[in-house]
Amino acid sequence: MPGENLSRDEARERAALLSVEEYEVSLDLRSAVGGTDAGPRAFRSVTTIRFRSAEPGATSFADLIAPSVTAVSLNGRDLDPGAVFDGSRILLEDLAEENELVVDAQCAYSRTGEGMHRFVDPEDGEVYLYTQYEPADARRVFANFEQPDLKAPYRFEVRAPEGWVVWSNGVGELTDGVWRFAGTKPISTYITAVVAGPYHYVTDSYERVLDDGTRLEIPLGALCRKGLARHFDADDVFLVTKQGLDFFHDHFDYPYPFGKYDQAFVPEYNLGAMENPGLVTFREEFIFRGNVTQASYERRANVILHEMAHMWFGDLVTMVWWDDLWLKESFADFMGAFSMVEATRFTNGWITFANNRKAWAYRADQLPSTHPITADIRDLEDAKLNFDGITYAKGASVLKQLVAYAGRDAFLEGARRYFKRHAYGNTRLGDLLSALEETSGRDMAAWSRAWLQTAGVNSLTPQVILDAQGRVSELSVLQEAAESHPELRPHRVAVGLYRREGADGPLVRYARAEVDVDGPRTVVGELAGADAPELVLVNDDDLTYCKIRFDEGSLDTLRSHLGDITDPLARALCWSALWNLTRDALMPARDFIGLVLRFAGRESDIGVLQTLHSWANSALTHYAAPGWRETGGRLLAEGALRELRVAEAGSQHQLTWARFLAAVASEEADLQLLSGLLEGTEKIDGLEVDQELRWAFLEPLAAHGVADEAALAAELARDDTASGKRHQVRCLAARPSAAVKAQAWASVVESDSLSNALVEATIAGFAQASHRELAAPYASKYFEVIERVWEERSIQIGMDVVRGLFPSLQDSRATLDAADAWLASHGEAAPALRRLVLEARDDLTRVLRGQECDVAAGG
Repeated sequence: MPGENLSRDEARERAALLSVEEYEVSLDLRSAVGGTDAGPRAFRSVTTIRFRSAEPGATSFADLIAPSVTAVSLNGRDLDPGAVFDGSRILLEDLAEENELVVDAQCAYSRTGEGMHRFVDPEDGEVYLYTQYEPADARRVFANFEQPDLKAPYRFEVRAPEGWVVWSNGVGELTDGVWRFAGTKPISTYITAVVAGPYHYVTDSYERVLDDGTRLEIPLGALCRKGLARHFDADDVFLVTKQGLDFFHDHFDYPYPFGKYDQAFVPEYNLGAMENPGLVTFREEFIFRGNVTQASYERRANVILHEMAHMWFGDLVTMVWWDDLWLKESFADFMGAFSMVEATRFTNGWITFANNRKAWAYRADQLPSTHPITADIRDLEDAKLNFDGITYAKGASVLKQLVAYAGRDAFLEGARRYFKRHAYGNTRLGDLLSALEETSGRDMAAWSRAWLQTAGVNSLTPQVILDAQGRVSELSVLQEAAESHPELRPHRVAVGLYRREGADGPLVRYARAEVDVDGPRTVVGELAGADAPELVLVNDDDLTYCKIRFDEGSLDTLRSHLGDITDPLARALCWSALWNLTRDALMPARDFIGLVLRFAGRESDIGVLQTLHSWANSALTHYAAPGWRETGGRLLAEGALRELRVAEAGSQHQLTWARFLAAVASEEADLQLLSGLLEGTEKIDGLEVDQELRWAFLEPLAAHGVADEAALAAELARDDTASGKRHQVRCLAARPSAAVKAQAWASVVESDSLSNALVEATIAGFAQASHRELAAPYASKYFEVIERVWEERSIQIGMDVVRGLFPSLQDSRATLDAADAWLASHGEAAPALRRLVLEARDDLTRVLRGQECDVAAGG
């Protein structure tokens, strides 16, 4: 039988044959503590599955990835594990109409964040466990039928070390040394969950009177490692949780169906969060150890609400197969922002969505691996790679437009019918579209063909013709598409006209028209006769998903007056458009950096400011002409220091500029300032150099040879925590030494001893923009090892290594040729691996075009 990579055809065949009645899963996790870590640790997993077969006598298989299987019985008949278990599947022959499968296995604890992850806290030696399965790692913990459309109720019981607490999807109770959990509703394998350990746990409750007069009470819990308890602002987590529950109950008309609502913040987590019903897991970095800006709190609120939306979109109603992953992720991404803006204090969430979230989508949609929102997912490796900017952010952007197209009330009523019609079931695209068509009266099939079933992003450019009196004679919107994806789509857009109020006044909108853009050219008749604009903003208010372009007059206005735009969303849209121009080699990187230096200090929205810093650093590192990088870096550092000194003392803007200075510092004076701030010999009024900021300052000091191994060891002694260890590992790998780079490379590529979090930290330290020469020898090594790494390591670690170590800083034609040669000679390599290399190659091609543009601008 094939191995771990379940195909869509296999899943479809198995779903037609089998229906699952229930699971009983017994885990013995007492092996998590004690002993030594000399060899792989394992735990006992005993699973009983009761299921039916539509064809008595048929053959099928169950999924299990485990070091060993002790016993297998099918319908009371003992099977030879050596004969039926191949390491990833259990052969099931001669099925009856009604079947009972019992599998007794030794499953492995994970250090990669997949399956049952085991973490030892360096601060106090405590052990913490949690599970993470999506898309298909439940089979690393218990035997099952690992596909989303074979739903069933689950009943878990867990034996754990004395003094531990265990959580699962249902309510648990400790009796006679065993944690027994209430049975779940029918759910998919990938959203079952277990969390166990000496976690710090805080409780609250949510109550609501439903329309029928009954009272809904949801027990709330929030947990984290004991070492983070002093930083845990559980009250704010519960506040956002209750606001979200209010919002979704107000709009979905379907009571939360999974009983309790625990939220676990866990260590070394690969994702942002996971929507396990009744036990949502989050990366513990959402517990802030130091000062952060409101953008961090907004991001956490968005993720809390994103996962909560999944309780309906994804958990209650689940896609049949990963082709329709968007049915849950696009909706959760949209509903996360929608609910956050309407129900919480983060009322500017759509600005973040336009400026940050959609940038992820624009990049993904221009890669050679771009795909329709409804993707063609052939197997599990495809599924793993499609948790991307298209499935999430583009899908959410398209749904935002759908709300404008179908109407808010019709959209929400369609969702309500969808939940009630398909509760605890599985759906495809057509199931949702039929509900929306009923409520909106719109032709959803045509909309779906244009937006969900084609790939690529359109560009919209204004064309303005003025009459002799200086008024608008005609304003049209030109729509273009890339040659590779020539589809032109219908867009509902707002077109805004802006001008200054007085010679030195603000730049404000004085006219606006909504129009349906369809085809290559659309005239906006409503704006004829308007006064001549200084700036035309197509897609004002961010109604559609497109790349905004400017006419020359508007671009000239932005070069001089971008900071004068008073509306923060309009300003964010302009910044996003200018960044797209830079990535498309239509604006020199030095011009974009110049705009950041001139106007970023006036940016009021802290999330936009942080994004601008990231983009400016990327422009310098990748898109600027190599001969101008030193100049550009000096200019950015000077600008960062200037803004840091004038920022309001103690403000989030001051903190943001301090972090940006650390990111771009390279001159001796700047490094001396960072050292002085660490040592207390320098001071900037209001700037608190807390532990997280200390590590942010130490990385550039390490990268430029100022902070040595002893200094980093001393800092770890000061911050001997899990977070401190990750920071230290990153800084150690960042030191400017050939021996350091060789050690970092070997620890990631030649060994699997590092956990997922330390692999990530090592790669981040290795890839320093100032270390191009040191990293050069590893360009050829990369192409020699990636296929072996992909075959030998878990898919998550494989993705981290292949993406993180691609020689993107060796930005030359030679690296491009090496990537082409590898692709040409590895046509039979895993499609997912080829996709990752192809994407990195495309990014490099874009970088080289950007550098050519910047060279031309420099004369």
